[in-house]
Amino acid sequence: MDPHKERVKNGCQKIVEGINSMSLVNLDDQQVHSLVMMREIARGVVDDRDRKVTKNDVISTLRYSIERMVSASRDIIQVLSRMSYEGLDEQRMHLVLRMKELAHGIVDKQPRVAITRPDLLVDQVGFVDVGMRDSSMVESSKMCNGDSLIDGAQSMTHEDDILAMEHVLGFENGINDVQDALLPSCFQQYLLWPPDDCITLEWVQDMMFTVEHATQKMLPSEFCHVMPAILVDKLIDAACGILCEESNCLEIECQEDSRVIVVGDIHGQFHDLMYLFKHAGVPSENQFYVFNGNYVGKGAWGVEVLLVLLAWKVLMPHRVYLLRGNHESRYCTARYGFKKELWTKYGDHGEDVYNKFLECFKELPLSSVIANCVYTTHGGLFRSLHAAPSRKPKRKKTQRVDLGSLAELSEVQRACVDFPYEGPNILLSDILWSKPSTRDGLRDNTGRKLGLWWGPDCTEAFLKQHNLKLIIRSHEGPDARVGRDDFGNMLSGYSLDHDGKSGKLYTLFSAPDYPQFGERRYNNEGAYAILESPDFASPFFHSFKSAERPMVDPYVDFDANEMDLSQLDSSQMASTSAFSGPQIFYPTSSPGINFGALGIYNAPSWGVELPDGSGGTHVLQVPRAPVVEGLPLPPNIEEPHKSNYEYLFELIASLKHVIVTRENENRARVSALRGRARKRKGKDKN
Repeated sequence: MDPHKERVKNGCQKIVEGINSMSLVNLDDQQVHSLVMMREIARGVVDDRDRKVTKNDVISTLRYSIERMVSASRDIIQVLSRMSYEGLDEQRMHLVLRMKELAHGIVDKQPRVAITRPDLLVDQVGFVDVGMRDSSMVESSKMCNGDSLIDGAQSMTHEDDILAMEHVLGFENGINDVQDALLPSCFQQYLLWPPDDCITLEWVQDMMFTVEHATQKMLPSEFCHVMPAILVDKLIDAACGILCEESNCLEIECQEDSRVIVVGDIHGQFHDLMYLFKHAGVPSENQFYVFNGNYVGKGAWGVEVLLVLLAWKVLMPHRVYLLRGNHESRYCTARYGFKKELWTKYGDHGEDVYNKFLECFKELPLSSVIANCVYTTHGGLFRSLHAAPSRKPKRKKTQRVDLGSLAELSEVQRACVDFPYEGPNILLSDILWSKPSTRDGLRDNTGRKLGLWWGPDCTEAFLKQHNLKLIIRSHEGPDARVGRDDFGNMLSGYSLDHDGKSGKLYTLFSAPDYPQFGERRYNNEGAYAILESPDFASPFFHSFKSAERPMVDPYVDFDANEMDLSQLDSSQMASTSAFSGPQIFYPTSSPGINFGALGIYNAPSWGVELPDGSGGTHVLQVPRAPVVEGLPLPPNIEEPHKSNYEYLFELIASLKHVIVTRENENRARVSALRGRARKRKGKDKN
């Protein structure tokens, strides 16, 4: 053998033996993981294995060791319960009781327990009980060769071993490679739910640190090892237990020395949220946070954003307030990547975790009133319940609606996973989808059929009616303000939209350099609002640039922006004016649809390219059909086929709807022309 390789192999053998002989009392999870990773790499060199050791290998080794140790501990408990203690002196009796305590600690999964050489403990006791000497615990310790690094083992006591390892690690370049591979990636690999179900500040801080490092060091598919599905389940349950008790409109009372941070859309940009916390400070007794919704969708880390915010909500329920956005729905999460994000990060458990989040979204409040003077919500104002539209609104005519009140908002049943187009809960759609306008009045959004347009007079009336001085809403980023010269472009993260006698209306957007993916990037800043005593109604807005983001693949295609009818020119409007039913427009491409798995690389699009009459072309978005034939699909169809079929059925139905609508329009025009011709002919005869 090559002398260099032999020295490296001998050095790695010393590493394996050194780690196996160590006591792991008081080691934290990060240190245990580092040692196991180091040992497995070294063992691979000793055994001439070429395969790269991954984090999953280490996790599997730890779990396997834990399982063996738990099983062996059960055997120990059974043996100790049957044996006789006669003839044992005080020292041996102490060792027996200690062994029993350790075994129970492992089986009960109590933290801070470490057994590195149980066979030595057995030998010291000196049992003649054959069952004891043949127990699986002793065999496990011999066969595992020190693999029994159990969960919760917390500082090394063999300082000579540490020094020997440091010497071994430094003597050859080959071993230095082990160090280089370990040091940048050694961080706590997974979080445990607090055993007493009580989240502490330290737990939340550890969670933020762990999750942030996981986004930088791990693949998305490995995230389930950091935040297991069972932990997500417990966290959501704890948060929902608080959210369900909150009213639709939160009354947030502030002390004289407190301040309130209002945050707009985040859209899965986790690292910008972390920057915001670092710059503005985390929630505390004197610092409130109000989030205006849209935590997920379009960005790559919606799961991380939600989990961190839910943890803060559980820790400080009267200092952190989470409102619902329009993206917290089944429709938007399926269309803008959050559902695919969960499937990627949780694999087989993705659907269960997704449904758990949907249940959480239904519990989120809809608005807040801060210090009796500031109203915040995601979208904006809403109609009166007594002026809800009929099932068949008149075509080509905007129906008059009246402004709603906070008393009416309190009556809304917010537990809907998607937004209604009609009925008593239509306020749920209004408050999450509505947009301000420079034109006075309150009217339906004839493009999307979701939400309203409201003018400065409505803002003035709402503020005056409820004795408020300020409205802070979100929902619109720089993409929504393109072509709207009457309002601010949102490139600084906020815009003053209405300024009246009673107060002002601001739009706030907290996702800088938006969107995270796609060719069209706005290089915008995000912003958050600071409200302080004594005048909470005079906000200070802090704009900030995007934080550095790790490279990651998108979960949705953003190259084509969603369009609504209000943005179409007159020629396009003429061809779509008679569409009935809700007009929801899909992105041009197919987010979350894996046609490649079926060998289809030229998938049909929701964007249809048409001539514009001047030698060029424009893209017309196909609106969704009110009825889709063939849905729902049979339950035995698996992914990706199910998603592909649903996509194709919806697209075909929408194209049919376009053709039928245009045909009806053409027939109506022909009929009208013939009618006018007959009238003229009759006049000529007379």
